[in-house]
Amino acid sequence: MNKEKKIISKLPDVKTTIFTTVGNLARKHNAIDLSQGFPNFEADAKLISLVNQAMEQGHNQYAPMQGYYGLREIISEKIQTLHGHQYHPKTEITITVGATQAIYTVITAFVHPRDEVIVLKPAYDCYEPAIQVNGGIPIFLQLDVPDYKIDWKAFKAKITKKTKMVIINTPHNPSGKILSEDDMLRLQEILKDTNILVLSDEVYEHIVFDGKEHQSVSRFPDLAERSFVCASFGKTFHVTGWKIGYCAASKALMEEFRNVHQFAVFCVDHPVQRALTEYLKTPERYLGLNDFYQGKRDLFLKGLANSKFKFIPSQGTYFQLLDYTQLTQETDEEFAKKLILEHKLASIPISSFNVNNRDDKVLRFCFAKTEDTLSKALEILNGL
Repeated sequence: MNKEKKIISKLPDVKTTIFTTVGNLARKHNAIDLSQGFPNFEADAKLISLVNQAMEQGHNQYAPMQGYYGLREIISEKIQTLHGHQYHPKTEITITVGATQAIYTVITAFVHPRDEVIVLKPAYDCYEPAIQVNGGIPIFLQLDVPDYKIDWKAFKAKITKKTKMVIINTPHNPSGKILSEDDMLRLQEILKDTNILVLSDEVYEHIVFDGKEHQSVSRFPDLAERSFVCASFGKTFHVTGWKIGYCAASKALMEEFRNVHQFAVFCVDHPVQRALTEYLKTPERYLGLNDFYQGKRDLFLKGLANSKFKFIPSQGTYFQLLDYTQLTQETDEEFAKKLILEHKLASIPISSFNVNNRDDKVLRFCFAKTEDTLSKALEILNGL
């Protein structure tokens, strides 16, 4: 290759992710890490045992491209039981390398150059690069603190003849907000007479608090026909490093999805699929997550009751936003860095997820941690 020939990047403005930056800084300074979204406790020993068993039974070669059929069957049953919609396991469910691969594959399969994709901000950072690398144009709708409520009139105004897709995320990372039944009905009505697709990021589907229900797009017939549900077993079962999830969509949409999927990854870890098939046969293993994580949320917020932080309790996910304006007027990036360097506690500044890095002076903390870790973090936060 000619050394003088300039490489033309498809993503010239992409920088190192905030997760990598904060994570590296936290490790360097031995800080308590409440930044990245992963648990610091072990998965169920039964699940690990089932993976070992699957390997010992010889399930160590390629799985089918679409995923092990038994796993797709039980996912289909789960969705029908919880949301009343049936996805056929043969033609409408595909096992993926985590939800991120599912999201990227959906966008790659359907977004063409100059297509517009509506993204609600703050948004997880994998959406925008996937749109841009495929020649699409992200169209942002900024949600406002403190409640991150969607202005559906403003949303409708973003729709043009070029709109190909809408991306939603419920429960929402980073805000912890969940979309209500009314929100979903409004979305369904707005899109009713269009050909616009919906990519629904539902990785925290089983982490919803205070007796509320997760409103999957699967529950709404017109939305279900135009939507992709992207989900994550890694998030659900405390095994983010396994990178395994699934995508569900109507047959016609799934056919196009698989056209890309088969040449991107072809198939997913076979023994883990076999293990999950057995593990999912006990629904309590995922249905009990709401109470499990609400206990951690409540412990965290109770510990902050007399602090200088302001907050609205997270409705879902395992993240909690804290407004620090009574402490300082530093930018969120400055304050997050200060917390690591001077107080040994890592968090994520929310400006990284906002349009034009808008600074609302809010930090995101992950409470998917042991009680000991949370207690140490609370001691630091209360001492500020």
